[in-house]
Amino acid sequence: MQTARPVTKPTKQRKMLFQAPAHIRHKLFAASLSAELRATHGAKTFPVRSGDTVRIMRGDHKGFEGKITRVDMRKFRIYVEGLTREKVDGTTVFAPIHPSKVVITHLNLDDKWRKKILERKKELRKKVEEAAEKPAKKPAEVVEIKEKVVEEKAAVEEKPKEKKPRRKRKVAEKPAEEKEEEKAKPEEKLKAKKPRAKRKTAKKTEGGA
Repeated sequence: MQTARPVTKPTKQRKMLFQAPAHIRHKLFAASLSAELRATHGAKTFPVRSGDTVRIMRGDHKGFEGKITRVDMRKFRIYVEGLTREKVDGTTVFAPIHPSKVVITHLNLDDKWRKKILERKKELRKKVEEAAEKPAKKPAEVVEIKEKVVEEKAAVEEKPKEKKPRRKRKVAEKPAEEKEEEKAKPEEKLKAKKPRAKRKTAKKTEGGA
């Protein structure tokens, strides 16, 4: 199975980001939870949505707290209630904020699916903590287990291996009729080969005679 290589080119990274499908965009909207919510729900991060109360932690509007009024999935921005700026023509618009710059202080739990996700995360967190709290085996117990394994291996090696007898090849017996025919045939004696006679050549006489 081929492993996907990490994309290092900025152009390709931007292309992957802005052409991402909805389920990946939803994950990119995850923001960290406050310490209180972390303790109650047992999760570190959670995707933001309209109705959540957030506190801005970085940028020009650091420390501002308000409710999310709109979420722009296309531009990866959220708009907080009360956080506005003036345009050159004098009109006021909501200031866009990236979800990574905020901390969720209050969750909107009107959606039943959102509650189920938080419950699932809490159960997983408990299982992880229980596994970490389990006491490790004492060194004496580990030594005893190793000794038992060594003894078992030695006992297996001491036992001589029983050799299985080789199976004899079964030769197909000829039928009785063929055997009788072979006995009836007289044994032919091999004829001795006669040496080949050399060809006599006439001697040439003087004058071509």
